[in-house]
Amino acid sequence: MNKRLLAALFGSTLALSPLAMAADLSALESDAKKEGQVNSVGMPDSWANWKGTWDDLARLYGLKHVDTDMSSAQEIAKFDAEKDNASADIGDVGAAFGPIAKAKGVTQPYIPSTFDQVPAWAKDKDGHWMLAYTGTIAFIINKDLVKDADTPKSWHDLEKGTYKVAIGDVSTAAQAANGVLAAAMAYNGDESNLAPGLALFTKLAQQGRLSLANPTIQTLEKGEVEVGVVWDFNGLSYREQIDPKRFEVLIPSDGSVISGYTTLINKYAKHPNAAKLAREYIFSDAGQINLARGHARPIRAEHLKLPEDVQAKLLPNEQYKNVKPIENAEAWEKSSKALPQQWNEQVIVEMK
Repeated sequence: MNKRLLAALFGSTLALSPLAMAADLSALESDAKKEGQVNSVGMPDSWANWKGTWDDLARLYGLKHVDTDMSSAQEIAKFDAEKDNASADIGDVGAAFGPIAKAKGVTQPYIPSTFDQVPAWAKDKDGHWMLAYTGTIAFIINKDLVKDADTPKSWHDLEKGTYKVAIGDVSTAAQAANGVLAAAMAYNGDESNLAPGLALFTKLAQQGRLSLANPTIQTLEKGEVEVGVVWDFNGLSYREQIDPKRFEVLIPSDGSVISGYTTLINKYAKHPNAAKLAREYIFSDAGQINLARGHARPIRAEHLKLPEDVQAKLLPNEQYKNVKPIENAEAWEKSSKALPQQWNEQVIVEMK
């Protein structure tokens, strides 16, 4: 048996034990079935179509499932606080929290058999975390309120529009903060230099074109948002739920930021094999297609042939050619903490 498959089973390409050498996926499935259950946090049925995955794991392997929804920080705190009294086996957290969880020592590794198809920027080499699906900052445009000729295709287009742009509250929403970063990247900024993004939104504020509305399904449906800055999966979900003909969702052609969500397997999991099998399934073709059904772009998107009805829930791969991942997490953490004050002092004061 090759080392990649063995690593897929036991979460590391290093120092494979005799036990690991004798094991295979069938053994993992058997052990998971014996455990009979997988308990998750932050993976509710309605988010990214996790329901499809839990239903498949129940049907194929008899795994019962319970989820408790909570934030990324709460998930890591729960793993750390409960330790050997763990009530959770696996969780789903924002990309920035993967390295944090590993550093706190609350995760255990597992490398799925499709690991090689996960980009290097989106995974821990030892399998403690790896993004299963991505989020990229996009525009959602209300075509009833924005003329076709005025539809923005890029951040630079925003400068000469006549519509208002809604990004939300950068002091509380990660989506809004990443929107500023995405705009900065389009103007040659980066994680340590958000000034170009702030300058764009300052200009919009001075033009009286910055909306304070939060681009949510409610404000979009009410017609309170002309152009919104949102994660692509949110925009696509909102469009489908309200009226696909009424909205256009696109990735700005001059650049955007791509991030995502990673599963974490609790170091203290009571059902560790079920958790590993869940991750294996999540990264399989079937698991990735389940995520796509929930408008979440699978991390293996470029290696998948999605059914037509599922592909219709996503944007074409070519729209992502100019997106960039966060490469300097330390710089971004520092910049994002300073952003709320900068936003108030540079942008909000210019509101008309």
